[in-house]
Amino acid sequence: MEMTDVTRAVTAATSVAASLDLLADAAVVLHNSNKLALRLTPCDVFARVALVGQEVAQFEVDLAQRLVEVGAPLAHLEPRVDPRVYERDGFAVTLWTYYESVTPGASPVGFAKALKRLHDGMRTVDLPSPRFTDRITEAEKIVIDVGRSPELADADRALLVGELAGLRRAIDDRGAAEQLLHGEPHPGNVLSTEYGPLFIDLETCCRGPVEFDLAHVPEAVSEHYPGVHHELLDECRHLVLAMVAAWRWDVDDQFPRGRLFGEELLRVLRAGSPWPTLDTVVSRVDGL
Repeated sequence: MEMTDVTRAVTAATSVAASLDLLADAAVVLHNSNKLALRLTPCDVFARVALVGQEVAQFEVDLAQRLVEVGAPLAHLEPRVDPRVYERDGFAVTLWTYYESVTPGASPVGFAKALKRLHDGMRTVDLPSPRFTDRITEAEKIVIDVGRSPELADADRALLVGELAGLRRAIDDRGAAEQLLHGEPHPGNVLSTEYGPLFIDLETCCRGPVEFDLAHVPEAVSEHYPGVHHELLDECRHLVLAMVAAWRWDVDDQFPRGRLFGEELLRVLRAGSPWPTLDTVVSRVDGL
């Protein structure tokens, strides 16, 4: 969010909390991208805030309730208020339990077990959701539209168009079993808590093969996930790199150091296989 929106979003979140008798004298910004993550104090509530119409907050609330009921390792909604979306000043606000981080974080084995439990829980939930190919379509729209990606060189544009279309066909042709997925279960969406690893941010949920989710996690985690189709996982890693590269060239992208990340992803795609995991690419960029 732009800083002007951040200020309004913080005010909206604290106002909602106050209206629900939750004392929120201050707000700490934990993460800022297309939506804002806040820790409200002293009530210790985790608030997620997005512009109305640019979020799927009701879907997240409904899905979180169902997954918690089946014991999935997921951050809970704030128990002191009604589990719903609160709208204020053009923002959609959802309130969640705040968890203190513990160290060390989840081990690769613990992360893999938690993700397997999440997938098991998601197989029991029947909610309308997009397919993973819708994510590909979103990326393709950015790349094809010069107005949305004006700084992307023609050769790189052609590269991404070809990669995205080819990988869509290759993965679809495998006919792998599909289910509801987290969509982006990377380490940034996993909390290390006293209750074990807990997943957050269900906005990206979609249907697809579990290998699509595994393409977002460190290699040490996927090595401990049972029953992986390794060729499909490799294709999904390739796909995720191409999609994330497209998103980083969006003129409206607000990802920190997004352009630098986008340039590194293009270098990775040009270099070809073996395909690195996203955390490896992030580490390279952080080291620049």
